Amino acid sequence: MNSVIDQIGKRLKDLQDPQCADSQRLFHGRGRLVPGFEQVTVDLFAPVLWVTFFKAPEAADFEANLLQALAQLADRFGLAAVAVQRRYLKVAADCVWGALPKSMVARRGEARFHIQLGENQNTGYFLDMEPGRRWLEQRAADKKILNLFAFTCAFSVVGQMAAAREVVNVDMSRGALNRGRDNHRLNGLDTSGIAFMQENILKSWGRIRRRGPFDIAVLDPPSFQRGSFEAQKDYRKLVRRLPELLVDGGDALLCLNSPQLSVSFLQELVEQECPACRFIERLAPSPDFPDRDPDQQLKLLHFQYHS
Repeated sequence: MNSVIDQIGKRLKDLQDPQCADSQRLFHGRGRLVPGFEQVTVDLFAPVLWVTFFKAPEAADFEANLLQALAQLADRFGLAAVAVQRRYLKVAADCVWGALPKSMVARRGEARFHIQLGENQNTGYFLDMEPGRRWLEQRAADKKILNLFAFTCAFSVVGQMAAAREVVNVDMSRGALNRGRDNHRLNGLDTSGIAFMQENILKSWGRIRRRGPFDIAVLDPPSFQRGSFEAQKDYRKLVRRLPELLVDGGDALLCLNSPQLSVSFLQELVEQECPACRFIERLAPSPDFPDRDPDQQLKLLHFQYHS
């Protein structure tokens, strides 16, 4: 345990100001590189350390000892709280040290995103998606962007802050899109040129297509959402629509967050369903999310469409 605490402490020490640093993963046990910590992650949502246990530990005192050590780190670096979510229990998150701020945000440079710690399984901002956000940021200027499965619209905020001409966000959840609007307002962005479409994507291609064509499409579906989307059988339905959505030379970022589905699954699917899309590269996964098996990491694949 000491080596893990030392690793997290070094990460905090290397930050210029841990109390207002960019949000990031400090320890990724799920990459299975540290025996005994496979079901533990530690994130910094400054000024809070956010600890997640994905299953019950074998040793009765494991959680208590780890949380005590993290509380000492938080105190040393002037953080406000340590909070824990136990995914294996259907209970609310617990603040185990300090006091949580009344409102919480994820930080990315000048950008801010509303998050909710413990109210849902996800905070509302995915730290491992940072390579995708950088990819979009680098090419968004004056582009028309389609953000499919937009969730809380982080891609849209990044695109707008990088001078995108227009962004169309599509998601089934009204609540997620409302939080997306709030994220734009939080960053002082005018939402008049941004669309928020509440749609069942697999049944709404006509309405989505009429908003195009697009210079860039980001496809970030859930791996498995009962009654909505199952990547294994439904992802091909998205890919075969790309020619209807993209301009000639348009870019597509295809995201896949299923450890069970490989990079080759997505590449072969595109070859079958949209041969006019040329594979450009797999974006390098975030170094904050190391994994013993790279095929189990988040897959971010850049394709370019040529009619």
